[in-house]
Amino acid sequence: MVPRYARPEMTAIWSAENRFRIWFEIEAHATDALADLGTVPKSAANALWDWWATKPVIDVAAIDAIEAVTKHDVIAFLTWVSENVGEEARFMHQGMTSSDVLDTCLAVQLAQAADLLIADVDALLAAIKRRAFEHKLTPTIGRSHGIHAEPVTFGLKLAQAYAEFDRCKARLIAARAEVATCAISGAVGTFANIDPRVEAHVAAKLGLSIEPVSTQVIPRDRHAMFFATLGVVAGSIERLATEVRHLQRTEVLEAEEYFSPGQKGSSAMPHKRNPILTENLTGLARMVRSAVVPALENVALWHERDISHSSVERFIGPDATITLDFALGRLTGVIDKLLIYPERMQKNLDRMGGLVHSQRVLLALTQAGASREDSYLLVQRNAMRVWESDGQLSLLELLKADADVTARLSAAQLTELFDLGYHMKHVDTIFDRVFGAA
Repeated sequence: MVPRYARPEMTAIWSAENRFRIWFEIEAHATDALADLGTVPKSAANALWDWWATKPVIDVAAIDAIEAVTKHDVIAFLTWVSENVGEEARFMHQGMTSSDVLDTCLAVQLAQAADLLIADVDALLAAIKRRAFEHKLTPTIGRSHGIHAEPVTFGLKLAQAYAEFDRCKARLIAARAEVATCAISGAVGTFANIDPRVEAHVAAKLGLSIEPVSTQVIPRDRHAMFFATLGVVAGSIERLATEVRHLQRTEVLEAEEYFSPGQKGSSAMPHKRNPILTENLTGLARMVRSAVVPALENVALWHERDISHSSVERFIGPDATITLDFALGRLTGVIDKLLIYPERMQKNLDRMGGLVHSQRVLLALTQAGASREDSYLLVQRNAMRVWESDGQLSLLELLKADADVTARLSAAQLTELFDLGYHMKHVDTIFDRVFGAA
């Protein structure tokens, strides 16, 4: 985790203090259930909760010092709790194994992280929706292969982003449900030394589902799905960030990141206004996606368990969620303050002498009786002259002067085919699909 790209609330989820507090709750709830079953004295469970009610400070340094001797983190924690609670603490962890604590804790942390990420996406969706309606009918050029294609609206560009991030939200909700499972099944997952009702009790208290077959560890296909989902969200972030970067290029300049008073773009060139935030988002997206392959490789563990996944998850759990949380927040800020230039969009639309209307002329010629092949050739031979003139010639005027074209279409008909509003007639339909009918 790099502090530069971290926000406090998400970072706190991965703190040692939060981890140890979750560990305690797992152990204490399990002891409660064991007491209810008569396996351990009720006084043991009460002793744990009575100590917890004093709001003890989690002494991370003391736990780490014990671990330096035991070389085992869960044992170090249990030893530290026992030193504070006293004799009754000996009934903690009855029939449990370390993975019961570690895997259930990780499930809680990933669920907590998912809740923040879902809230982040909600904030981003709100910003995108506001700007989409603001520019619902702002005409701009649509591009395929980076080349002028046909007119769209800037609102439609943002509506596409909204629909994509709405899918991201649905995926995050599903991924949260997939990974939020509890395993309190003991060594090799057979429940030989602990009743399954203990697992059910702990799961209910922590808001988790029961893992049907834990084999001592929660199967890592769940985690792979979770991190793969984070990777998809990162891909969507990069897609929108890349669009902004392209639109900010000097030759395009249809939109750009907000440039604050006093901000500097270059140490050498005072005129520079660079898309630094969206370039940064592209890099952050790469880092989030870098967690996906290790998560997939964690799926194949030996027999009922090994710990080859453990070191990987100590990296990718905090790093991927913290980085994605920061990236979503940054992208929300970019969209919220994005500078949008409708006049430049119109100028670029007009840049190539009306070529953007070529398809409509093609279709009109076919409807007027020309074959598709002949219609294509008639339009293309005039369009190429406009292209080679770098937009100095007008496609409409060339078509009006082409006898083969005017034999099929009148000047008035041709002029009508160059109406920009024609391309916006279904914007309301698309918006209704994306945002819901008004």
